[in-house]
Amino acid sequence: MFTKFYFRSLNSRMFVNNIDILGFRMASSDQKTYVSVNFEIHGKVQGVFFRKNTRLTAQKYGLVGWVRNTRHGTVEGQVQGNKEQVNEMKIWLKEKGSKNSVITKADFKNEKVIDGVKHEAFVIRK
Repeated sequence: MFTKFYFRSLNSRMFVNNIDILGFRMASSDQKTYVSVNFEIHGKVQGVFFRKNTRLTAQKYGLVGWVRNTRHGTVEGQVQGNKEQVNEMKIWLKEKGSKNSVITKADFKNEKVIDGVKHEAFVIRK
């Protein structure tokens, strides 16, 4: 049995069957359930490279969206992509975070199935 390949060009990178040339995972053609979820993370999450590590982790999972600091000391954002990878990202946001972060609460809202991703990449917003 042959595996279907999913090709997607993003920032001049080619993705083939869940692996791009840098080794990051992407969704295969078999996995068509895309979801979007908003998040807000509480605790010591500013000044500890949380946004940078969130972007790197989202890219590792082949997800798109955004992240930013809030005025009241939290980090918020939106993540979109394959349901399985979004769930892995939610675990990372809730339980791991960046090396020096201390997560006290993770809120996830507006989780919904979407036809396709609405962002081109995962970015840090100012």
